[in-house]
Amino acid sequence: MNLRDPAAGAFLAPKGLAHSHFSVKEEPPAQRLLAWRSRVGHVIDVLHSSSDLQKPFDAAIDRYEAGGLVFTDCRSDAMLLDRSLARISRDRVRDYAFHVFVEGGVDDMALRGKPQAADASTTSVLALDMSQPVRMRRSACRVLTFFVPGAMVAEVFPDPEAIHGRTIRNNTPLARLAIEHAATLGQNIAGLSAPAAESAMRTGTQLLVSAFGKQAGLSGNTRAAVRAAMFGRVRRYIQANLHRADLSPEAVLTALQLPRPTLYRMFQHEGGLGAYIRHLRLRHAAGDLARYPHMMVTDIAYSVGFKSASDFTRAFRRAYGMAPQDFRVMSQER
Repeated sequence: MNLRDPAAGAFLAPKGLAHSHFSVKEEPPAQRLLAWRSRVGHVIDVLHSSSDLQKPFDAAIDRYEAGGLVFTDCRSDAMLLDRSLARISRDRVRDYAFHVFVEGGVDDMALRGKPQAADASTTSVLALDMSQPVRMRRSACRVLTFFVPGAMVAEVFPDPEAIHGRTIRNNTPLARLAIEHAATLGQNIAGLSAPAAESAMRTGTQLLVSAFGKQAGLSGNTRAAVRAAMFGRVRRYIQANLHRADLSPEAVLTALQLPRPTLYRMFQHEGGLGAYIRHLRLRHAAGDLARYPHMMVTDIAYSVGFKSASDFTRAFRRAYGMAPQDFRVMSQER
């Protein structure tokens, strides 16, 4: 796991379970939002205006760790949270976060710079890939979060990144079981031994990933296995040909001879196959901008399949809110 927080003040409970607690009530009222921003800042940024600092704010979080798995129980007032591409480039948090909302939820959310509808009254679980950007406005809530290694998600999702931004409701037997297990764990984890807590966290993780997999049609039968294999084949083809300027949904259809409706359904959650290809190009380009400071931006643009530096700059700015050159400067400063 890459969620070590040296400021967390973690300690070993009598039964060997690593636990830390933080509450802003210990801070002066005018400093509470800033104290919370500092506390969770190793994972996500809390955005605020000067007027927000004058408003009452309350938040507390308990963090538990056992066997490399992390579980948190957080209560907080409403806030705006942001995990930007620039932020991702300068930290090592690459796990998957499953947010189980016991109370409240997400009012609105943007993935890769694009708004996505979210209903706080019905969103029960939100899955996020911490290696991808997200901005979300949470209502006052209590949320239980499982931080999960990518390998566990990959057991169900052939392309784990596709889970980013997915939600499930408390309206199927498997989803209800996963949510009830998380709620029970939140009530009882402080009294568990480290092995028991690890087992319960692992069970909760498996239930949540399975619930998302069932929603996506990626588990439970031969048809799902065929679809998963097909998805992996498409993903590998795109990865291998990302540098080609003529890579497009039509090119993929022609090369792999797949049914058009099937192919488009597989990438519907990504905004379509074309959006998936564009997003993958931009992510590869962002990594190269940070890793190779002396490589020309034009060369990076061509290397990931853009036809011109101007097309690349426009696409990068739309997706991440800054020019490639500005992103490179920021990543080097960090």
